[in-house]
Amino acid sequence: MNQEMTSSTMLVRAMKQAGIDRVFSLSGNHIMPIYNAMREEGMKIVHTRHEAAAVHMADAWFRLTGKTGVALVAGGPGHANAVSALYTAQMNESAVVLLSGYAPLNKLGWGAFQEMDQVAMVKPVVKEAWAVQRADDMGMDFAKACSLAHAGRPGPVHLSLPINVIESTTSTQHLPSLAHYRSPAQTLSSDHAHTVLEALNQSKKPLILVGPQGVMEEAKMLAQTLETRTGVPVIISESPRGINDPSLGAYAEVLADSDAVLLLGKRLDFTLGFGAQPIFAASCRFMQIDPDDSELGRSSQALGPKLIWKEKADVVPALNSLVEAAENNNTSGERDDWRSSVHHKIHYRPANWSSATSTKGVHPVTLFSRLQKFIDKHPDTVLVIDGGEFGQWAQACLTASRRLTNGVAGAIGAGIPMAIAAKIANPNAPVVCIVGDGTFGFHCAEFDTAYRANSPIICLVGNDARWNAEYQIQVREYGADNVYGCDLVHSRYDQVAVGFGAQGFSIQSDNDIQEALGQAFAGSSSSCINVLISGVPAPIVRTK
Repeated sequence: MNQEMTSSTMLVRAMKQAGIDRVFSLSGNHIMPIYNAMREEGMKIVHTRHEAAAVHMADAWFRLTGKTGVALVAGGPGHANAVSALYTAQMNESAVVLLSGYAPLNKLGWGAFQEMDQVAMVKPVVKEAWAVQRADDMGMDFAKACSLAHAGRPGPVHLSLPINVIESTTSTQHLPSLAHYRSPAQTLSSDHAHTVLEALNQSKKPLILVGPQGVMEEAKMLAQTLETRTGVPVIISESPRGINDPSLGAYAEVLADSDAVLLLGKRLDFTLGFGAQPIFAASCRFMQIDPDDSELGRSSQALGPKLIWKEKADVVPALNSLVEAAENNNTSGERDDWRSSVHHKIHYRPANWSSATSTKGVHPVTLFSRLQKFIDKHPDTVLVIDGGEFGQWAQACLTASRRLTNGVAGAIGAGIPMAIAAKIANPNAPVVCIVGDGTFGFHCAEFDTAYRANSPIICLVGNDARWNAEYQIQVREYGADNVYGCDLVHSRYDQVAVGFGAQGFSIQSDNDIQEALGQAFAGSSSSCINVLISGVPAPIVRTK
C-alpha cells in the first residue's frame, strides 16, 4: 500500500524532478503548506520583498540558465501584484511558471478570504492558466505547466493552488515521467532549411532577424555560426525601440537597404513597422519561421504576396537545421561588402560622442565609457539594463558577454530583481545593473533580498530628477514650456540602498566616477551608485 503524502510535497518533488532547485517567492497565508514541504524537501527559497520581483527573478533565471523559472506567491492581492510582471516575461519569451495560492474550492463564491478569479485575471499575459482541482493531479499539472511554458514560443504559465488541495493527501507517490515536463520540439526539415538558404543566396542584401530567444546562449552561438557559414548578417532584436534600438546603431538604415528578410522567431510587430514602408523597401521580400500559427497568419495578412515562404518550427531547432544545411555553403564570401556594411552600421556610434560634455551633471556617455573599462577588466560581467532614456544610453554605449534588458515589453522596474537573479545564477561574476531614477523606485527594497541571499550587485542609478522619457515626449510634442507631471527630486538613492545593507556612493561630477566604480567592483557587498546625470534624450543613431 502506498504511503500517503500531501499535495504540497508532491508539488515540491515534481519541481525537483524537473531540475528546479529554487523558487522565487513572497510568503503568504495560502502557501504555507508549500513552504513547509519545501523545508522538508530541502528546496531553496529566494524570498523577495514584492511579488512582481519574484516573477522578474524567475524571468531572468530562465534567460540566463535555460531552466524553468518558478515564482510562488500568495493568493488574492499577492497574485494580483505578480500579474503585471508576467507581461514582461511574456514579451521576453521566458518559460516561467507562476504558482499562486488560492481560496478553497468548496468556498468559491461564498466570500472566502482574498477570493478572486485569479485565472481570469492572469489569462491575457500567460500561455495557459488553470486551478488545480485534485491533490492527485498536482504532479501532472505542474509537469504540464512546465511543458507548456517551454513549448513553441516559450512563455509564462499559471497554476492557482487552492488551499484545500495543497493541504490534502494524495493517493499515490508516483511522479510524472520526465517526458511530461517537455513537449517534443517542432523541427525544420532539411529540405525546408535548404529552401530557405537557396532563397537567401539568390538575394543581394539578405538579413536574418531573430527575436528575443536569440539572447539565450545556445541560440546566440548558433546564430553566430549561421552567419559565418552563410555570410548572411544575423541580427538579434529585443528592444521596444524597434528600428531605433540604440544597441544596434544605424539599424534603420540596414532594414531599409535589405532586399530579403528571414524572420526567425521574430514577430512582425510594431518594432518592425509591421513590415511596411518606409521601414522596408517596397521590393523587399520576406520569409518566416515561427513556432506559432497565429504569428504566421498575422504576417500573411500584413505582407500579402511579399511573404514568399513560411514554415512552423521552434527557434533553436530551426537554427540547428539551418546551420547543418549551411555546412558546405559556398556563398559565404559573395556578400562580404553587404555584410561589412551591415556590421559597420550596427556598430556605428557618432564620433562626437567621445567628446560629449554636460554643464549640469554627468553625461551618460562619459559615465559609461569609464564603466566599460571596468567591464573589460571583468569579462564575465553580467550586464542588466532597465529604464528609459538613461537605459537607452547604456544599451548604446556598453557591451558585455551576457546582457539582460527589460525587453520588448518596454515596462520598467525589472532591473534590480533581475540583477539579483543573475548574481545567484553567476555567483562569481560581477553583476552590473543600470537603472533610471524612476525605475529605482519600483523595487529598491530588493537590495534587502540581495543582502539576505548573499548575492551582491552593483547598481548605477541615473538621477536626472524626472521621468525623462515622458519629459522628452512632451518637449517634442508640446514644447518645453508645456511639460507637466514629470518631475522627481534629486533623492539620495545611494542612502536608501545603504538602509538595506548596501554600500552607497554619490557621483556629482566626472571626477567622482573612477573612485566610486573602483570601490564598487572591489567591494563584497551590494553597491548603489547615485549618479547626477544630464537629462539628455535617448540617442537615435544614423550614419547620415
